[in-house]
Amino acid sequence: MLQTELRFTIDTAREAGNLILEHYAREIIAEEKLGADNFYEPVTAADRDASALIVERIAAAYPDDAVLSEEAADDSETRLSKRRSWIVDPIDGTAGFVKKDGDFSVQIGLADGPEAVLGVVFMPFHNVLYYSSKGDGAFAIHGDSEPVPMHVSDQRDFREMRLALTKNHYSEKMAAIIEAFGFASKVRRGSVGLKIGLIAEQECDIYIHPSPRTKLWDTCAPQIILEEAGGKLTDLFGSPFRYDIADVQNHNGILATNGISHDSAVEHLKPVLSQLGRYRVITAK
Repeated sequence: MLQTELRFTIDTAREAGNLILEHYAREIIAEEKLGADNFYEPVTAADRDASALIVERIAAAYPDDAVLSEEAADDSETRLSKRRSWIVDPIDGTAGFVKKDGDFSVQIGLADGPEAVLGVVFMPFHNVLYYSSKGDGAFAIHGDSEPVPMHVSDQRDFREMRLALTKNHYSEKMAAIIEAFGFASKVRRGSVGLKIGLIAEQECDIYIHPSPRTKLWDTCAPQIILEEAGGKLTDLFGSPFRYDIADVQNHNGILATNGISHDSAVEHLKPVLSQLGRYRVITAK
């Protein structure tokens, strides 16, 4: 149903990735920008150039759709008047890009109303691409190989699970959560999309992000990829994300799992979050 859009998105993500690698090969100068949550965060010329390329391609191919990109001003009134919205993070993991550690990705998602229906996550340095559209499964392409279907693990016991963990934003809250769950091991990587891919490929089983600072462009593309691989992605309290809202901030964090353990993880988190003073934030639609 979305095969034309999927081919377009894969091609656009690869084109943006090549542009990003051109910047990556040179000296990277990071600036500070004030984000949608009023915190300062790094931004580079590569972020802006990749965003401009992706937004331009989408506007030309799908002029009737809305576009929300991290590096472009959001006209939420116009965006919410459209049924479909392309949600773009031109470089997810800018901190890793600046450090030149390879862990960054291009993320392009498509939402139909409140729901993510298509997603592409491309890691240009590693030359790994994850993609999915609703009802068609999730696939990975490593290098020049053929697409390989992805499916999550069936692990239920937290003590035997591998946790996908951020490289750059470790916190005391996260330390408390890890202690409460007793995970078997941790894998520290950058980029939300990369960590979600690890779950979809059975390299990890769960990802917990307690911070309220991620945005819709961090979750849209990874969500549909994980769901089509059999997993589940919600906020920390088990509520679904919506992509047809004005507020782009994921105030209630992220919980991504192999699906079979999701409800149990939500219940296991409740007392820990309460102890940490982390309560659900009610946002306007």
